[in-house]
Parts: sequence; C-alpha cells; structure tokens
Amino acid sequence: MASYVVMEPPEGDLEQAVLIRDGFAFLAFIMPFLWFLWHRMWLEALAALAAALVVGALGTLEGWSVTATVASLCLSFFLALEARNLRVAMLERRGWREWGVVDAAGRDEAETRFMAGLLSDKAEAGNETPLPALNERPAPARGPGRASEPALGLFTYPGAR
Repeated sequence: MASYVVMEPPEGDLEQAVLIRDGFAFLAFIMPFLWFLWHRMWLEALAALAAALVVGALGTLEGWSVTATVASLCLSFFLALEARNLRVAMLERRGWREWGVVDAAGRDEAETRFMAGLLSDKAEAGNETPLPALNERPAPARGPGRASEPALGLFTYPGAR
C-alpha cells in the first residue's frame, strides 16, 4: 500500500484537491530539472539546475571526473527521494493546506477513500449515519496479558497484512 498526501486548495474546494503519492519519483531521478518544471516548481528547478551545473563543472577538473559522476548520481537519487516532499512544500508556500494522508493500493482507490472520508465527515457534521470505511476490519481479539502483537523487529503501519 502506498500513502498519498491530500492537499486542499486555498479556496477550500475539496474537489480540486491534489493527491501526491509518497515515495521515490523515478522521472525525477532521470531528469529532475524537467520533472520540477512539469510540476511548476520554478525555484526547485533552478536549484536542481544550479547543483547539476556545479557538479558538471567539478567533472571538468582534472582528477575529479569519478567524484563528479558519483556526486551526480547522489544528487539525482536525493532529488528523486525528496521530489514529492518538495512538491508538498511548494503547495504549502502557495497557500494550500494538508488535508490528511490516505493509504491505498493505487491512485483510484486513494481518490475513492478520500471522497468516502469527505462524505463521512459531512455525515458526522449533519448528525447522519456515517458511511462504513472501506476495507474495515474488526480489531483482533487480544488475550489476557498480551498488550501487542510481535512485529519481528519491523515497524507496523496501518493496513499491514
């Protein structure tokens, strides 16, 4: 399951909300400057271009070509890991607010869960019967003295199987 950050526009129209998947952005790894431009992230695109130019200039120095190659790969990897977080930060600078996080298997399911959450919030506000959550499972029964289930050294997260 993937996590999607739901960003609410400044006007408050939740039908115009943007879902941003959390994780590695492969296209930002291959061509970060163009990825930032595509998402209208002008400052980030300029910063990525400046960093790439500095690393490229480093590669022209004698004996620094291997270091420049490794630095270029590290820069691309870093930008690919942080690209979506930078997009959330850019939207927040423009007045957008974070509505919440939705866990889903895909983008369509994330949109469905987001809209179901909106409907249940409206139902609670209007004292109507709320809609059941998607894939709602009953909490596992706990025996006496068992505070939690073993995780085998791994952290658990919502929706884990």
